Amino acid sequence: MDALRRITRRQIGRRLLYSQSFDPPPAAPRRRVVVTGLGMVTPLGCGVEATWRRLVEGQCGVRALSLADLKMDGFDEATVMHTYEQLTSKVAAIVPCGKGEGQFDGEQWLQSKEHRSMARFIAYALCSTDEALRDANWLPVEPEKKERTGVSIGGGIGSISDILDAAQMICEKRLRRLSPFFIPRILINMASGHVSMKYGFQGPNHAAVTACATGAHSIGDATRMIQFGDADVMVAGGTESSIDALSIAGFCRSRALSTKYNSLPEESSRPFDCDRDGFVIGEGSGVMVLEELTHAKERGAKIYAEVRGYGMSGDAYHITQPHNDGKGAILAMTRALEQSGLHPSQIDYINAHATSTPLGDAIEGNAIKSVFSDHATSGALALSSTKGATGHLLGAAGSVEAIFSVLALHHGVAPPTLNLVKPDPVFREEFMPLSASKKMQIRAALSNSFGFGGTNASLLFACTT
Repeated sequence: MDALRRITRRQIGRRLLYSQSFDPPPAAPRRRVVVTGLGMVTPLGCGVEATWRRLVEGQCGVRALSLADLKMDGFDEATVMHTYEQLTSKVAAIVPCGKGEGQFDGEQWLQSKEHRSMARFIAYALCSTDEALRDANWLPVEPEKKERTGVSIGGGIGSISDILDAAQMICEKRLRRLSPFFIPRILINMASGHVSMKYGFQGPNHAAVTACATGAHSIGDATRMIQFGDADVMVAGGTESSIDALSIAGFCRSRALSTKYNSLPEESSRPFDCDRDGFVIGEGSGVMVLEELTHAKERGAKIYAEVRGYGMSGDAYHITQPHNDGKGAILAMTRALEQSGLHPSQIDYINAHATSTPLGDAIEGNAIKSVFSDHATSGALALSSTKGATGHLLGAAGSVEAIFSVLALHHGVAPPTLNLVKPDPVFREEFMPLSASKKMQIRAALSNSFGFGGTNASLLFACTT
């Protein structure tokens, strides 16, 4: 009984303690985050300058698919040809490789012995990161600066071609020849891992995997890591290299890819157009250097833009299709706007997710009209989808298009939507995507990314004040 009384007294004491009213600590002001470096590897070229120049000139990075693009080196010629013939889509947006200007030099990033553990999607990330860090002039050697620098680079699929090769080894009973680097080559987070190891960055080491919203989520997550004080600088973006037989076959079977324009590759990716019939698979990488504003100013960094808003949502509807009401897209855009403190009328450019699928493009168009109301039909809001030029870069799409949005703001140029011949009726005359680059004042830009599984992200960038 005495023991019971002692327990009861302790419980009462705890309740009294926990019931006391404590004033919460004052909320810390949200740290502002800016973009200070950019790096890209895309089907339009290797490097920001080459990619942006070709984009605003209206050039296209889509071409016909070749047998070598299937990455079936371990298979006999007849099997490769049979596979190629069975593919209903024979176009792709492929990174130009070589040693020329604006080309990706595979020997630099993939051929040395220390890179045996590295798949192509990782090499793309390293290449774009190198450009972004040099652009930001951020290559610290001091331990304390490295501890305050993190990495957030995600991917959508990883190295499917390595998995295909491994499966072939099993079929041929050659499993003992499997590389000990097989697992590190296919892990999505190894892009962030390799960047962290190369530069000694010991801040957050993060990798989002959210299908086609990966790049945008990676940038948004990195922004919040800086805002919450986990780092002062973050290397953030997405990377992808899934142009191979198995990936293309999988998307073909789901009827997601364009098939009508196999003989006219450059016309196959046509966002918002009435004749669109699916997306064009692409590859590449986009990386930003994000930095706390005061930190950037104190070291005299060049500032491209400020990350003002990051909105996320889930469709809660279907594994591959958005709901007809576009609620997921509406929520993501609305949340980004609310976080930014900007009014919809203050947004001058939207880089749409629009992948060139019949359903998705129309739903996004209606969602944009729902969010932006009269501003969408006033003629003041520029809208385009750069996937007409780059194809759909899957896990890298969100970061590459975020960079396009930042460059649009920085240069005062809204890039075009290629192959827009007959705009979808969802667009009234005052609300039409751009079919050519447009010079204009851009104070704020929104970039949308939506992925399989109903995952959505919107990033809002603005001029710093």
